[in-house]
Amino acid sequence: MTSPQSDPAPQPPQPPQGHVHGHTHSHGPAAPVSKHLRKVIAAVVIPFATAVVVGLIAFWPGGAPDHERTGVGFDRQTQGGKVVQVVKVDCADVNAAQVPPTGDTSTPSGREAVNEQEGECAKATVEVTSGDDKGRKFVEVVQPDAPRQLREGQGVVVAYAPDAPRDLQYSVTDVNRKIPMTLLAAIFALAVIAVGRLRGVMALVALAVSFAVLTLFILPAILQGSNPLVVAVIGASAIMLAALYMCHGVTARTSVAVVGTLISLLLIGLLGSLFIGWADLSGNTDDNTGLIHGLYPDIDMSGLLLAGVIIGSLGVLDDVTVTQTSAVWELHQADPQMGWRGLYRAGIRIGRDHIASVVNTLVLAYAGAALPLLLLFSIAQSSVGTVANSELVAEEIVRTLVGSIGLVASVPVTTVLAALVVSADRPGASTSSSTAAAPARTGRGRRRKA
Repeated sequence: MTSPQSDPAPQPPQPPQGHVHGHTHSHGPAAPVSKHLRKVIAAVVIPFATAVVVGLIAFWPGGAPDHERTGVGFDRQTQGGKVVQVVKVDCADVNAAQVPPTGDTSTPSGREAVNEQEGECAKATVEVTSGDDKGRKFVEVVQPDAPRQLREGQGVVVAYAPDAPRDLQYSVTDVNRKIPMTLLAAIFALAVIAVGRLRGVMALVALAVSFAVLTLFILPAILQGSNPLVVAVIGASAIMLAALYMCHGVTARTSVAVVGTLISLLLIGLLGSLFIGWADLSGNTDDNTGLIHGLYPDIDMSGLLLAGVIIGSLGVLDDVTVTQTSAVWELHQADPQMGWRGLYRAGIRIGRDHIASVVNTLVLAYAGAALPLLLLFSIAQSSVGTVANSELVAEEIVRTLVGSIGLVASVPVTTVLAALVVSADRPGASTSSSTAAAPARTGRGRRRKA
């Protein structure tokens, strides 16, 4: 009689076990939550998402405003071109109009003057391959010490100056990098899909949405004179909602990560606004920002700097909040009897390791971007205090430290939110399904928890 009674006993718990296991691996490591808790989370997330949609509609620019081209920097008219012939010539023949060198090579200008008279230059014939002047050819002289040398058959970008004399209307400004850049992007997409599979596909879709929001909403809205901070907050929120829910599913766990990311973004916005104003950072520190200010003088450049801080921090914030929320959910599934304090303490221990690596990553990313600038200060043998006080470096310091503070704060904020949510759901989960707790009373259920 023992065998007939023991065989059917484990049968009822098996379907719930299979269901929980399938849910965990198909939709991420998060157990379903009670209907009451879903309503509470929806009461927070839905109004926020609605406000983001209303903001997108209210500030939608409808395209960048037109302006008269200045012919300076990125504001030049450009066309495609191709180098059809390169001939080596004596620099003295093509630089006849230059002032003869003094022979002093101790200075950079002196060495350049000597090279222009005594070196071997490249005389390149370039053909315009697009636009109204397609097929037109012009000559480009490349000095021997030029950082970019041209070769026959090379694709180039040419600038057009309509007001210049005909022989000087076209000049080479850059090389055409479309093929290697496109190939690299394809390799990246294939690698993401090969490893991430469906999640990788959704990540690429979310990336496309992020670029769409950036190019169709954030940039044109700022150019039309909207407040850069407001536009950045709305755009970053839209990117956050799309990226998190597309990549991780519409679940309570993802919603907790959304709320944690939002709180951290608000902190970054407040700190950034305070210290950018206190440090008198204008946001107009180089040729590009100067050109933007010249073309659109109504743009708040310090607000544009703050907007860049918020958008730049968003990607790393998503990673931190999702990781912390997932860690707390996994801890709860491993020990459903653990209270929110225990979940928080265990989750924050994981978060400390995450903080150390993420902050270091952020600082090195900004330092790498500013490496040429740091080299210039090193060459000038400037003191650390002098370097840090200059506006160019101070902007990067404020950007790095404000973003890092937001990242550090996101760990305890998201961890405590996740711990409170998942622990509060325990009574509802046990009453919503009488069979869900059954496996815990069997040997098989205990082995699954271990």
